[in-house]
Amino acid sequence: MMQVADIRKHFIKELKNENFTTDKTGQRTIEMLGSSFSANEPSIFGVPNEEYINAEILWYMSHSSNVNDIYDSDREPPLAWKYSANKYGEINSNYGLLIYSDKYFQQYGMVLDELIKNKDSRRASMIYQRPSIWLDYEENGKNDFICTNAVTYYIRDSKLHAVVQMRSNDVVFGYKNDYAWQSYVLAQLLKDLNAHRQADKDSGYGVIGQEDFTAGDITWQVQNLHVYERHFDLVK
Repeated sequence: MMQVADIRKHFIKELKNENFTTDKTGQRTIEMLGSSFSANEPSIFGVPNEEYINAEILWYMSHSSNVNDIYDSDREPPLAWKYSANKYGEINSNYGLLIYSDKYFQQYGMVLDELIKNKDSRRASMIYQRPSIWLDYEENGKNDFICTNAVTYYIRDSKLHAVVQMRSNDVVFGYKNDYAWQSYVLAQLLKDLNAHRQADKDSGYGVIGQEDFTAGDITWQVQNLHVYERHFDLVK
């Protein structure tokens, strides 16, 4: 399987060869269609912004669908979020809301229960996307067509793996922030699975195995992985 280093080489080559596509705004991009690789590094280009990542995760966990809540202060939200929001600051892509809330069926809890009952399951999926996005994405002036389609979790050889499936992913900022979120959810799921395993062990009823589970791989599958022209200087 390809790794982050291979993805990096692809984009360096595409830029060198000037193999551009043009998006709806007229901006040039370089892209990869149907990519699948091991997310073995937290960044493809550039360095993760830990301050922002922490703020975004806290915002996700608040379940707020308003980008003005990303920071506690009067600090403006990032331009990408402002571009996605309507005039009230509302968006669709609060990922914590999509997998933890009652509104979207407590998918995190459903996946946890599924893996507790059947550690070999192939249906432990958290679905971020929805058919109604065709109407929701531009509701009241929004421009937010959710980028993550689904994430499915597998326990194999006592390791918890995640397969992330995305409609669209910006290489420079999107991947770093999405990787951080998916790593966070994987770590939480691993912690909760091991807590249940310990409770079963204490009760003498081992439903999901005798060993502690450990973190496995994150496989990243993206229908359109791309770099915007404004970030071409980072492709190196």
